[in-house]
Amino acid sequence: MKIDLHTHGKLSKKSAFSEDYFREMVKEALANGLQALALTEHFNTSNFFGMYETLDRMYPYNGHYYEAGGLRIFPGMEVDIAETGHILLIGLKEDILEARYALEGNTGEDSFIPFRQLLELADARGLWKIGAHPFRTSTPLHHLDPSLLSRLDAFDFNAKDIYMQGEQPYRALIEPFAARLGIPVIAGSDSHQCLQYGSVVNRLEQDCSTVKELKAAIQQGRYTIEVSPCLTTKVKGSVMMKKLLKQMAGEAPSRDEAAAEYTA
Repeated sequence: MKIDLHTHGKLSKKSAFSEDYFREMVKEALANGLQALALTEHFNTSNFFGMYETLDRMYPYNGHYYEAGGLRIFPGMEVDIAETGHILLIGLKEDILEARYALEGNTGEDSFIPFRQLLELADARGLWKIGAHPFRTSTPLHHLDPSLLSRLDAFDFNAKDIYMQGEQPYRALIEPFAARLGIPVIAGSDSHQCLQYGSVVNRLEQDCSTVKELKAAIQQGRYTIEVSPCLTTKVKGSVMMKKLLKQMAGEAPSRDEAAAEYTA
């Protein structure tokens, strides 16, 4: 089973959730050999709840994932923390939505939730906790309290960071770091645009139908990470296309997007 554990359903936080755009994302995910993905949209994206309401109209939800024409979509979100850094939460739709309601007062840059409190909120709802791109320059996690980091369930081997820093240099950072904390590393494309699917994937040794099964497979090491030989082309093409689409919508590129565009 091939799954991408860090994906987005919208072009940007400011953009509306488009059924047509997302159906194209699903089509390309399948074309790149994915059987499943975790939809970890930013928790403070515009109309977060409306996105899930639209998904409910688009696809059947079986209590664990959306069934999107052969692609399993597990609910999730990406949360900013006060200390700087992003945490991916994945779980049952009702638990993700409940956690998001609890974060309603923490969506602004001056009010992000402290890391410890987010861990407690996630644990109370049985959510899978993944440290996103822990060595990204703009939003690192490696600087945080190891006793809190050790409560995470995995770290994100992120396609954008592989592109920006190189696969071997990034492995040399994340793998020893995760090993010291006794935490596995998983792959996430961090795609906002369909060209990026397939850049990195997790190949599980078994078919998983629940987040509990996914988490167990990762914890038991029954998976491998596959990095596409076309990763550079996929990520750079995605960054350039995203920039163009945002310009057409009147949005400025983020600092990370501007830096990524000029990476070799």
